[in-house]
Amino acid sequence: MPPSPSRPKLYLLGGGAAQGLVARLQEQFERSSGCTIQATFGAVGLMKDRLLAGAPCDVLILTQALTAQLEASGHVVAHSGCALGRVKTGIAVKDGAPWPAVDSPTALKAALLAAQGIYFPDPQKATAGIHFMGVLKRMGIADELAQRLHVFANGATAMAALAQAPGERLIGCTQVTEILYTPGVRLVAPLPSAFELATVYTAALCASAQQARQAAELIALLGSNGVAALRQQAGFEPTSPSQGAAGVQAGAVTLPTRI
Repeated sequence: MPPSPSRPKLYLLGGGAAQGLVARLQEQFERSSGCTIQATFGAVGLMKDRLLAGAPCDVLILTQALTAQLEASGHVVAHSGCALGRVKTGIAVKDGAPWPAVDSPTALKAALLAAQGIYFPDPQKATAGIHFMGVLKRMGIADELAQRLHVFANGATAMAALAQAPGERLIGCTQVTEILYTPGVRLVAPLPSAFELATVYTAALCASAQQARQAAELIALLGSNGVAALRQQAGFEPTSPSQGAAGVQAGAVTLPTRI
């Protein structure tokens, strides 16, 4: 839905993993709430930096660990978080390209060494990028592959670049949600269990929210039982009981007392 001067804006800062899910629900939410979502997605570390630098934010969708840090520092409303699900990190190839075997550490290493180019997000700020660089170092091939590594600000940008890159022996690595959301690439498989990364993402209410009631409604929608199937289609796996239930009811988020 195009922005309208008469419609209030609801600002959202989110990790790239959440972009596909928010996009699928945006039109529905904007119709029901009367708000226009103004969303910015990127590496979770960068989104945290933007929030701390004073960027407007009503809803924050980051890793559970970062959300807990921001709650402790007073930037997120206490007990407002809703776990959306676990997101794994996976391997991607271009549409039509042969699928390499990546189901074991040995197979993954062979596939990476055979690749002409490897596309992945920021190894300093992005969850998947930090992890994948660690995997390369653990396998002892980071230096050998250095000239073939193509690093981008976030996973969505990395996958879009992979989709447009010439050649077939190309591999991407980022969170499966970003692979599933990007046209022109296909998910081969999650990383093998020895290198698995499954990250819980949480939607939470920013302490500085200007549209707190609508923000709480969006958080409830994103985590509701009614969109559980949609979350799974977007790459969010249900969380275990110890990680929190991926589902809240409308009105369950505590609003700031000034509202």
